[in-house]
Amino acid sequence: MNLILDIARTSLPVVIAGGTAVFVVFRMKHKYKKGTLGKKQSKSAQTLLDSLIPLGMMTGCAVAMLLSMFFPITLLFAVGWGPGIGLLLGYVAYEIYSKTGESYS
Repeated sequence: MNLILDIARTSLPVVIAGGTAVFVVFRMKHKYKKGTLGKKQSKSAQTLLDSLIPLGMMTGCAVAMLLSMFFPITLLFAVGWGPGIGLLLGYVAYEIYSKTGESYS
């Protein structure tokens, strides 16, 4: 019984982060098909917009690894949750930034 709980405790963060990734991919696919992906006029603003989701994942992973060094969180748990939360926050930042300022629409 203890082995089953350990396996569930280890795989649950990866499953939740995977669910978040599937959600973001399907939302971006839906936006692509509708033609409503964010467009910015300047090249640097478009590059930043396109980089928000990967930057969110890298930041989430780095923060999770730092938290696992200073708090009693296992590294596997942190690597499972960190990029998933970063992916979701990067997607939210993408949505907010794509609606602000000048855009092509």
